[in-house]
Amino acid sequence: MTLPVSPADVAAARHLLTGAVLRTPTLPAPRLSAITGAHVFVKYENLQVTASFKERGALVKLASLSAEERSRGVVAMSAGNHAQAVAYHARRLGIRATIVMPESTPIVKVAATEAHGARVVLHGETVAEASEEADRIAQAERLVWVHPYDDRHVIAGQGSIALEMLEDAPDLDALLVPVGGGGLISGIAVAARDLRPSIEIVGVETTLFPSMWNALHQQDRPCGGATLAEGIAVKHPGVLTREIVSALVSDVVLIDEPTFERAVNIFLTQQKTLSEGAGAAGLAALLAEPDRYRGRNVGLIVSGGNIDPRIVASIMLRELEREERIVSFRFSMLDRPGELGIISTLLGQLGANILEVEHKRHFLDVHAKGARLDVTVETRDRAHAEQVYQALVADGMDVVRVDWQSGN
Repeated sequence: MTLPVSPADVAAARHLLTGAVLRTPTLPAPRLSAITGAHVFVKYENLQVTASFKERGALVKLASLSAEERSRGVVAMSAGNHAQAVAYHARRLGIRATIVMPESTPIVKVAATEAHGARVVLHGETVAEASEEADRIAQAERLVWVHPYDDRHVIAGQGSIALEMLEDAPDLDALLVPVGGGGLISGIAVAARDLRPSIEIVGVETTLFPSMWNALHQQDRPCGGATLAEGIAVKHPGVLTREIVSALVSDVVLIDEPTFERAVNIFLTQQKTLSEGAGAAGLAALLAEPDRYRGRNVGLIVSGGNIDPRIVASIMLRELEREERIVSFRFSMLDRPGELGIISTLLGQLGANILEVEHKRHFLDVHAKGARLDVTVETRDRAHAEQVYQALVADGMDVVRVDWQSGN
């Protein structure tokens, strides 16, 4: 079978990239191995200048342009990492770059792209509308399209990741790879299958955007919704990538949002590395099906680290709540001096650190002489949280646990 991209194409791309992009490390991850039961190795593409793997494909594409095409300039459509990668390397090569982004693109991403010297055009509410505008600009100004994934040069550039991983960890049994439009997994599949024909390559999509899964299974599950993994929130995979994935990828799995959150949090707290939602897709798949990979040598790619700090803070807090290291208690008590002191003293004796207190009197379901007290505390773990609760009940407190996630 002749595929759109060959191992020789990937090898040539890798040679071109040498010295122009960072050869990121692939390192063993003992803590992740302990959590999952697999022997985990992590490729840190979040260490690139623009904090994502997109630099590889963008540079290979830009380097392939003729002198005449370079003089005309390029256009790309992206709301994130591809935009910054094209802008950064276009400036390095002296190529004029125009990036079309949806109007809803966060200001920080617009500013980062402009900082790399690109002209940014904000247009439309959706990626599809931005793409149409990019096409119009390309035709009107005779600019060269730099597609984010459905391009032979882009795919070959992304495949260089697999060559580096298998040099650093030659005994890998499986690669778990994020899938959006399919450029990353296509390049990796071409290179990895050539070096290790038996290696299992598994694509990972968010359940909200199962576009490649749909293509492989001839299904029509809906694509849409707010996802932490916006970098792989693609409604239509590429034509070239779909052909390669169909031929070389073992499986595509769908992962829910809480598991993506957990993966981002584990990368930060256990590996001390910052991953965006899409960048944590491989770990999310490993967390979702640990038995499938137990005892095997598994390669993961932190494909990008561009995530809003506010989202990171929210994820960490939500994970603490899921682990019951932050818990809330609701007390019904008499509204008289000293009651709050009694409760806070008892919590302190039990080793619970008070984070927040909300005192409520003016509710019809509260006794006229009473008050409701919501107290949020920090505990050591789930067992400690239960110990604190049982001790409060044993002391005669009228108290219930508050589950903020369910609203009860």
